[in-house]
Amino acid sequence: MSITSLLTIAVLAGEHSGDLLGAGMMRALRAQHPDVRFIGVGGPLMTAEGLTSLVPMDDLAVMGIAEVVGRLPTLLRHRKHIVTTLLAERPDVFVGIDAPDFNLPVAKRLKAQGIATMHYVSPSVWAWRQGRIKGIKASVDHVLCLLPFEKAFYDQHHLPATFVGHPLADSIPLHWDKAVARQQLQLDVAAKEQLIALLPGSRSGEIERLGPVFLQAAQRFVERHPHTRFISPMISTARATQFRELQQQIAPDLALQFIDGQSRTAMAAADGLLLTSGTVTLEAMLIKRPMVVAYRFNWLSYHLIKRLFKAKFFSLPNLLADEALVPELVQAEVTPEQLVQALEQQLEAAAGGNLIDRFTEVHQQLQRDADSVSAKVALELATKA
Repeated sequence: MSITSLLTIAVLAGEHSGDLLGAGMMRALRAQHPDVRFIGVGGPLMTAEGLTSLVPMDDLAVMGIAEVVGRLPTLLRHRKHIVTTLLAERPDVFVGIDAPDFNLPVAKRLKAQGIATMHYVSPSVWAWRQGRIKGIKASVDHVLCLLPFEKAFYDQHHLPATFVGHPLADSIPLHWDKAVARQQLQLDVAAKEQLIALLPGSRSGEIERLGPVFLQAAQRFVERHPHTRFISPMISTARATQFRELQQQIAPDLALQFIDGQSRTAMAAADGLLLTSGTVTLEAMLIKRPMVVAYRFNWLSYHLIKRLFKAKFFSLPNLLADEALVPELVQAEVTPEQLVQALEQQLEAAAGGNLIDRFTEVHQQLQRDADSVSAKVALELATKA
């Protein structure tokens, strides 16, 4: 196929983070090959880049076993419609973005009919349930990896993969000024005061499990460090109400200010962070703030994951650095005293400079212009003879 011919590229995202990745890749694709049309599933950002969406993206954004079971008829109906449409359209390449439980079965059907397939955002197959690699190889021709160590795993299993870097590393500046962030949030923090951000999670269950111990730790921390204030960015009014009610029960006198969203700016404004595990730890590392990472699963999930999890660390800063840069506390380790001690150690390490230097090194390693690199690989697959 000539590089000047019209290309049809199918892109399928199932949630907001995928919509963001897809929009960036689509924009870069059009810059590299202006004669392109997009079909698939996406949200407002991908639609703005010219996607014709086959089904509402929100219908695919389900989490948790109970919710998936309840929505299964709708999900299966949408998947059938998507596969039927794409087989009829025969796009030059199909790009599934994250959401592997939905995207990989679609990719498998298309690949079996000779359509090139790519998966953007590697499933955590390197960390647990490594047997899934067989299904991934049967479904896709190429994997785009956000993290450098993921490519090595696919190389071992002879599946083409490209490390594209992480879009967050491209969008978050190498230095985020603390004073500017405080000004943006209109925080009046005295020079002698220390500001700690509490981020117990974006889901109700996470706040239920981590909120109380974070508040107890904050109380204990302020007893040892009286000139301390706290902020907590909340993703929604419901989560803010939930955490505020816990505060009234556990630490009603705690100097805690709630922030409506703006979690990155809140982290940038803080001197230190107590936070749950997840992508937020990567954001915290890129913003260069000392942190303590904690997580509590429900009992059954913890024992299942403990048996299947293969990685040395569970927080992204430590996985990326391949060393224990930040404290990780899980299950019974998550106590007020351990959180306080770990936070004190992190603040001390950050003051020494070495911790921030390592964060910066990892940040630079992840800066690869993910939008352009992902578009280049998609274009290569689409135009392959």
